[in-house]
Amino acid sequence: MTPLVAVAVLVAAVTHASWNAIAHGIRDQLLAFTLVGGGGALCGAALLPFVPTPAAGAWPYLLASAVLHTVYQALLMRSFTLGDFGQMYPIARGTAPLAVTGLAALFAHEVAGGRQLAGVAVASAGLTGLALWGIRGSGTRPRWAAIGAAVATGLAIASYTVVDGLGVRAAGSSLGYISWLMILEGLVIPAWAVAARRGALLDQIRPFAARGLLGGLLSVFAYGLVLWAQTRAPLAPVAALRESSIIVGAAIGTVVMKERFGAPRIAAAGLMVVGIGLMLHAG
Repeated sequence: MTPLVAVAVLVAAVTHASWNAIAHGIRDQLLAFTLVGGGGALCGAALLPFVPTPAAGAWPYLLASAVLHTVYQALLMRSFTLGDFGQMYPIARGTAPLAVTGLAALFAHEVAGGRQLAGVAVASAGLTGLALWGIRGSGTRPRWAAIGAAVATGLAIASYTVVDGLGVRAAGSSLGYISWLMILEGLVIPAWAVAARRGALLDQIRPFAARGLLGGLLSVFAYGLVLWAQTRAPLAPVAALRESSIIVGAAIGTVVMKERFGAPRIAAAGLMVVGIGLMLHAG
């Protein structure tokens, strides 16, 4: 991984955590993801006249990815509804590189070495810690439904990461691929919202329009950088470095949203980052 690729992925990580925080900050998650998806689709449509059409071999990946992204968004909405941003975001993002390591070996023939596997083990320990200390509200029991939704979100992230890694390499143009992907996946949640809210949707969405559309723009920029990076580096290290957004997400949850993170969860997130660092420097 060259320094340029590494910087691009780090910028994507910060941008990704930011748009997730924007989405979480809108209490009605269906409205939030309607705006993010619609904003992404508008960006994709605006790019179409200026980018090459993806090669024929990329279209099966694009269609599969659109389905996986829709599943991911539904699960992310669910996890954000059930749990704190500072807990849900690290679990979802921390699960992803662990699963990508296995999926990349199976489908992209990018087999992990000993250091990368050690990173998987360390990050898994941090993930377990976040789950065990995932306590919210009154009482002392972890909210297992929220944790389960976040883990499922991470598995969906890993699935579309590998599909898109293979698809963007077949497309011949990362910009062409991201444009069509944003259009295909970005209209599903808005269509769902129109069916569910009917005539009330416009009035409900108006107060959050600017924030939500900004989130959509940031999501396109963040994922476009990741797709470009996947054409120039193996999938697992890119996925691992991208999840440095865990630290950004934890900071946003604590500083901006005033969520109590606590020393145990800080330690658990730190373990995840150490594991991701081992995966990044595997070789």
